[in-house]
Amino acid sequence: VSTMNAKASSGGEEESSGMSSEVLGESGFLGEAKRGRVIRVAYVIAALDLTFLFMQMGVMPYLGKSLGLDSVGFGYLQTLFGVLQLVGGYIFGRFADKFGARAALILSCVSGSIFFLLMSLSTSIPLLFLSRLPAVFMHGIPGAQKVITDMTPPSKRAGALGKLGLCFGVGIISGSALGGVLSTKFSVYVPAYVGLVGSLINTLIAMVWIPSQTKPKPDHHVKEHSDLFSIREIVRLMKFPGVMEVFIVKVFAGLPIGLFMIMFSIISMDFFGLEAVESGYLMSYFGVLQMVVQGLVVGKLASHCTEMTLLRLSVFVFAGVGLGMALMRTVWHYCIIAVPLVFAFSMLATITDSILTKAVPSSDTGAMLGICASVQPLTRTVGPTIGGVLYKQFGVSSFGYLQLMVNLGLFVYLLKSKIPLEEMKSQ
Repeated sequence: VSTMNAKASSGGEEESSGMSSEVLGESGFLGEAKRGRVIRVAYVIAALDLTFLFMQMGVMPYLGKSLGLDSVGFGYLQTLFGVLQLVGGYIFGRFADKFGARAALILSCVSGSIFFLLMSLSTSIPLLFLSRLPAVFMHGIPGAQKVITDMTPPSKRAGALGKLGLCFGVGIISGSALGGVLSTKFSVYVPAYVGLVGSLINTLIAMVWIPSQTKPKPDHHVKEHSDLFSIREIVRLMKFPGVMEVFIVKVFAGLPIGLFMIMFSIISMDFFGLEAVESGYLMSYFGVLQMVVQGLVVGKLASHCTEMTLLRLSVFVFAGVGLGMALMRTVWHYCIIAVPLVFAFSMLATITDSILTKAVPSSDTGAMLGICASVQPLTRTVGPTIGGVLYKQFGVSSFGYLQLMVNLGLFVYLLKSKIPLEEMKSQ
């Protein structure tokens, strides 16, 4: 965030880029080597958290079916999970700002442990629904993002956040595989047992390896906001220069493809004619693409291009993906389209998170990450209804045409608008 914006928002707060490099390094708060080690620990926690999450996602339909839950009831279960994540995202972010990234990560891991404990005890449908409640505070990725945001200077933030894509790839590949193997060879409850033990281990890792203070104490001029949930606070953050514009792009650019992914399990069966095993292979393919793109490509581009340039690029590629989706007819077409799709999706998520955390004071980065983390739960909440109507009335191509029109409009908007953001790239 620029010096002018920072001073305006905090009444004299230093520029966050100088603060990150000078205060953390020269003051001896945390040396460069220790900061790197803490960031790597955050990556490990995120990878394990995603592995356990994808493990239960793969098993949940079978567990629900064994308890007599029909497709409508399963939809309600997924909607409940999405609503809880949506409500909890901002509260979790404010909690991280108030009590620190370490406390937030521990809260997420403990909530995960309770989640898997209740899941392992779910011998009836009411208990299965009850097991979703801890999901309100299960936000491992935003917790890891908060650690990384505190530990990195703004010019290197996009690359560091992009490497979380490696964690996502590891999680989706290992979690899907482990969930299938454990539930097939043993029981549908075994993945829950593994998730419980793993979440407890994650809690210990966070307690031991994440320092209690991951950023310098804020300047005494910076106003502390005590409310964990306040609409007024969300409005206040959206009023910072450029925040509302970038957030609108973040929400709408990925919405059509989000609707498509929600309907993907049905599309893969009806449109592509895939069996369950083949769908699993396709998900693993996506995981590998995610690892390559976010682990190797995003960081490289972020070090050579301004973030606004990369934001425009991701929206433009998304428009091209929409055209490809409108014309695709086979699963092989989709495998080809998946390459630019994953690139655009990863770039959009990483760059918008980086821009938005730099556009607000350092005391509000957790809240901003919480708001960003609520985008996907919002899509999961409204997506089944909207996606179902689109698919039933207009077919698969409708997702592509919607993607094309929305992102072409956003691309023209980004070209013509003067969003007041500092153009930054790594040195």
